[in-house]
Amino acid sequence: MFSFEDKVVWVTGSSTGIGRSIATRFAEFGARVVVHGNNNVNEAEQTFSEVKKFGNEALLVLGDVTDPSQVSEMINKISDQFEKIDILINNAGTMVKRSKIEDLDFATWQKIFDINVSSIFHVTKGALPLLKKVDNGIVINTTSIAARNGGGGGSVAYAAAKGAVSTLTRGLAKELLEYNIRVNGIAPGVIGTPFHERYSSSELLDKMTSQIPLGRVGVPEDIAGVALFLASDYSSYLVGEIIEANGGMLMD
Repeated sequence: MFSFEDKVVWVTGSSTGIGRSIATRFAEFGARVVVHGNNNVNEAEQTFSEVKKFGNEALLVLGDVTDPSQVSEMINKISDQFEKIDILINNAGTMVKRSKIEDLDFATWQKIFDINVSSIFHVTKGALPLLKKVDNGIVINTTSIAARNGGGGGSVAYAAAKGAVSTLTRGLAKELLEYNIRVNGIAPGVIGTPFHERYSSSELLDKMTSQIPLGRVGVPEDIAGVALFLASDYSSYLVGEIIEANGGMLMD
């Protein structure tokens, strides 16, 4: 069974959905978890409360991961309390809105890339000194099935951004091995979270669900299990991999 006792895990975007599940599961297995939120303070505090139920030391940081100065402030708080980061999970990201390319303004395009891609640059670069303090650092990036299949209707910018996340993951994997830091990624398929409540109509969600060979929409815990595996010694020979967790929706 997994054990992350004394490990410090920072999960960005952990106020709801996949991030919340990842944060609570790591706490369940003994980790000291850093919960992160931005505008959704109440939800982040709820995740923090759930994490604290497991009795481990924890920290809540709030800030915009697209803003380098706010990222620095959050990392300083983590450093003050824990002095290290063993496992960084870059989970923050969103679609912003669905829009066909002909209706998509550049400001929205840029915002989607900032939230999904630039945030990983800012957070990983900023956290690197704390990751280098441990013997075997771990970075896990959340990408998407959209990186492979182009996404559903009106998600061309999101799909392109997640494609960049997958490529960034592989590039970081090569670069950070110098510091004995393993980098991998998770590409969720259709997962039942507030993401789809916000961005997918019931008709679109039904259509996507019908394309899943496993016969059901995923749940956040499905992705949390993959994160636990990638952060554990069981995956010690995996570097630069993107695990496609989609119920068989995408098969090579």
